[in-house]
Amino acid sequence: DTMTTLLYGIPNCDTVKRARTWLESNGVDYTFHDFKKQGIDEKMLRAWLKHVPLATLLNKKGTTYRALSDADKTRAESEAGAIALMQTSPSLIKRPVLDRDGKVSVGFSADGYAALF
Repeated sequence: DTMTTLLYGIPNCDTVKRARTWLESNGVDYTFHDFKKQGIDEKMLRAWLKHVPLATLLNKKGTTYRALSDADKTRAESEAGAIALMQTSPSLIKRPVLDRDGKVSVGFSADGYAALF
């Protein structure tokens, strides 16, 4: 199996922990990318947005989004503005992001992962 599996997220996030546990218990080899330490670039965000809508990738339910100024919330409505904000505050990205050979999915559910692998 030469598929590459990349998991993007934050180590202490519960959803990311569940995804990592699922991958490990199902014997999936993956590389973990920590947003907080390693950041995220615009090119990567744009690539993901070809697969998932901005409304899915941008986590509007989290405390990070709620803490944004009204001006930033307005900026987040445009793709360019949202990309800039997600680079500055990776916590705005819904987690985890799974990239399996260029197929991107956001969030975690055991059923969803079972369908992918």
